[in-house]
Amino acid sequence: MRSSKPGKKPQPSIPRGTLIGVFDPWRSSLCTCPLKYSLNPYTGCSHFCLYCYATSYIGLRKSTPKKDYRERLLRDINKIDPRYHIDISTSSDPYPPEEEQHRITRWTLEQLLPRGFRVLIVTKGALVARDADILSKGNAAVTMTITTMDRTLAAKLEPGAPSPRDRVKALEKLNEAGVPIGLRLDPVFPMLTDDEHSIREVLEAAAAAGVRFVVTSVYKARPDNLRRVLSAFPELEEEYNKIYRARGERISGYWYPELGLRIRILEKVRAIALRLGLEFATCREGLQHLNTAPSCDGSHLIPTRIAQKGYQRQLDAWLRS
Repeated sequence: MRSSKPGKKPQPSIPRGTLIGVFDPWRSSLCTCPLKYSLNPYTGCSHFCLYCYATSYIGLRKSTPKKDYRERLLRDINKIDPRYHIDISTSSDPYPPEEEQHRITRWTLEQLLPRGFRVLIVTKGALVARDADILSKGNAAVTMTITTMDRTLAAKLEPGAPSPRDRVKALEKLNEAGVPIGLRLDPVFPMLTDDEHSIREVLEAAAAAGVRFVVTSVYKARPDNLRRVLSAFPELEEEYNKIYRARGERISGYWYPELGLRIRILEKVRAIALRLGLEFATCREGLQHLNTAPSCDGSHLIPTRIAQKGYQRQLDAWLRS
């Protein structure tokens, strides 16, 4: 897409109705992600995390492959600006249990990576380790979400997702295969997973698996996910009503805890991360001064193993437009 003003940073663009879209985190004023694309092979998510934000617009539903996905992706590949990487996935996990049968995410990687596209996998699915063979040969990195190492607590928060230990094992396998890996300790729940022991357990397990980057944020509430969280943890209702509704603030459609509380939690994560030698970043917090990583989403982990086929031709065409 051509720049509207001289010297303005180019914006990725793609026509409406495509599978691959420009990443737009609810137009959040606090988002510091680099310009990038978003691709979701599935609609819905069988992990059924209580805190999922996507349910506010797609509902609570199992992972379903998108209609005519393969044909549409092959068409869209020719429309991608080669200067930007692709996040898989930002709304629906690319490795739900259904992926074992459908293998749509693997097929997607088989199309994108040999062509040299840069891909960042965002998942809770331990099944991602199955694809270490192809991920290790392409321009790809993986960030794994782990909110707690407490299996019982994780089963309440993320009832359809693999256990935290299985996710750590997947990270170990990816690291052994040479795939760059990062951690999403995201979100951290006040009064539930924000104590130092819980945070340290997750970060130490991830670091031992080979992770060198962590991004974190404090739980941001939307009406539907807050209802689910309080239904599972009714003992938190009084305090969460104070933290989010009474003392918090509305930002881009979310209830945020008051800034002081967020800073205390995030600085706790940061201190442990830095002691472990991990790069650190925050997600949609407006606290970039805390970050030590080159990117907040982990895209700096993506290696350049192969040149993109037709990259120079596509790039020249974009620059001429």
